[in-house]
Amino acid sequence: MKIIKLDAIGSTNTFLKELCHKNDVENLTVVITDGQTKGRGQMQSVWESEIGKNLIFSILIRFVPLEVENQFYISKVISLAIHEFLASVLDKKIDIKWPNDILAEQKKICGVLIENTVKKAKVHQSIVGIGLNVNQEVFNNLPNATSMKLVSKEDYILDDLLEKLVVSIKKYVSVLNDKNFNLIDKLYLEKLYKLNVPSMFKSTVTDNLFMGKIIGISKQGQLKVELEDEYIRQFNLKEIAFLK
Repeated sequence: MKIIKLDAIGSTNTFLKELCHKNDVENLTVVITDGQTKGRGQMQSVWESEIGKNLIFSILIRFVPLEVENQFYISKVISLAIHEFLASVLDKKIDIKWPNDILAEQKKICGVLIENTVKKAKVHQSIVGIGLNVNQEVFNNLPNATSMKLVSKEDYILDDLLEKLVVSIKKYVSVLNDKNFNLIDKLYLEKLYKLNVPSMFKSTVTDNLFMGKIIGISKQGQLKVELEDEYIRQFNLKEIAFLK
C-alpha cells in the first residue's frame, strides 16, 4: 500500500483521478489529507469535515474486470468493509444505510463516493473516497451526524485506523474478485438499515409521504420498497428519503 499524504486538497478523489491519468499508479494507492476544501458526497452533495480530526482519503482499487451491470457490488463490498472495521472497534450498533452510508446508533458516521472506470462494458478500477468521522465532536447544522469519539468517548490515532480499514477493504475486494455475489448479497442485506421494518418515507420527486418497508436491492442497486398495498416500487438514489 502506497500512501500519499497531503496537508490540504480540494478533493482526494479528484487528485487521485488526475494522478492516474498522468502516471502508472499502483493498486491500493491511498491519498489522504487533513482536510478537503471541495469534499464531495453522492450526487454532488458536499462533505464537510473539521481539519485534522477525521479520516479523509481516497483509494485506487483495481478489480478482476467486472461486468458493468454488476458494478453496485463495488458499493456493497466497500460498505461491508467499513461496517466490519467499525464493528470491530466500536461496541455499538452499526448499519449500512442504502446505498453506502454507514450509521452508528442510527446517525451517519461515514460517507463513501465511488467513481468507476469503465472500458468495453466492464469496470476495471474504482477510485473510492471515504470520509470517516473520527475525533470531531461538533457538527454544525448536521443533527444526524456522529463520530467515533462521540460514540465511544475515546480519542483515536488516524494512521492506525487507516491501516486497519485498508486491510478490511482488501478482504472484501477479494470476495468480489472471486465473484461470490451470493455471499455479498447475504451479508449486505444482513447489515441493511430498516430492512423489513415498516417505516415512513418521503418521495423527493413529489414530496409525498408514504409507509413502506425495504425488502431488498435490485441488481442495478435500486432500493426495493413494498408499499402498504403490497405493490413493490424501486427507487434510484435521491428519489427517496428516510424519515425517522
